[in-house]
Amino acid sequence: MRLRRLVARGFRNLDDLDVEPPPGGIALLGANAQGKSNLLEAAYYPVLFRSVRGAVDQEVARFGGTGFHVEAHVERGEAASVEATWLSAGRRKRIVVDGEEKRRIADAAGIWLAVAFLPSDVDLATGPAAERRRYLDRMLSLADRQYLRSLVRYRAALAQRNSGLRQGDIALARAFDVPLAEAGAHVVKVREAWVGAAAELFTEELDAIGERAPARLRYRGTPELSNADRWPAALDAALARDRARGMTTVGPHRDDLVIELGDRPLRGAGSTGQQRSAAVALKLVELVSLRSARGTEPALLLDDVFAELDRDRQRRLARRVFGDDARQVFVTAPRRDELPPEADVPVWTLDAGRVTR
Repeated sequence: MRLRRLVARGFRNLDDLDVEPPPGGIALLGANAQGKSNLLEAAYYPVLFRSVRGAVDQEVARFGGTGFHVEAHVERGEAASVEATWLSAGRRKRIVVDGEEKRRIADAAGIWLAVAFLPSDVDLATGPAAERRRYLDRMLSLADRQYLRSLVRYRAALAQRNSGLRQGDIALARAFDVPLAEAGAHVVKVREAWVGAAAELFTEELDAIGERAPARLRYRGTPELSNADRWPAALDAALARDRARGMTTVGPHRDDLVIELGDRPLRGAGSTGQQRSAAVALKLVELVSLRSARGTEPALLLDDVFAELDRDRQRRLARRVFGDDARQVFVTAPRRDELPPEADVPVWTLDAGRVTR
């Protein structure tokens, strides 16, 4: 899958742009705060129709502007166009695929497929469990629409159940036990199956980029909750705690994707380089998982990915990333000499939001 044309207007500090990236990708060079990360963010926005940085749409719109528009024209066997327009007046988002407006984001998510690495993604190794749950949910939603539907239903039931608990209305809260169990069981089942299949691949990806320390990936949760029939007993046992806290304390919204170095969590035991390597390896596992699930090669959007890696790891990673002619790669760096020689793609520069090819 390749991005053939990217259009962005009113998007952060970027000048209005209409560009056609080369099939193999580009290296985006420029000093800090010139717009490199913003261009990658604009390229990723039509994947899930939200900021890859977690920003709300109001923050994505250019300061003082009335909204923004992004469109991606992609080649994925056949040509497709995906557009998103957000207007500050009414805070309304309009999504259009091949000229047809879509009422639900789920109907358009993943038509354009990319995997992004940002410097903040090191939090996958060092941050709280919520960061890794978001990683799982985003990746699995793009890989499996049924997972996305179950996740949406689970979150809706969880919000309603928590509302009842906060109000002290236990009957209202318990009314959502069944939909919570049905959707939650599918979420747990898919997550556990993915982690079971991805654990060995994660180790292989770490090894490929030069990280020799023994590391492993595992899912920490309640395995029996992959069966909806086991939820009633678990919810009953937690009811007193749920009432006291005003929130549901059982379910996949409490689980974690654990990365361990030896027998200790990487977030505490690993060096800065090991933690960064682990985060990069998770992104490469995401790339392989989406390719397998969707039957197409996602694009890679890499923001300053080679920083803080020694030269050997940079070259290993570059060979892994740029070694497939079917893959389109967008990579940023302050200067050309900060990229390894293997990153042999056309160079664009960014200066004050303005792109020069």
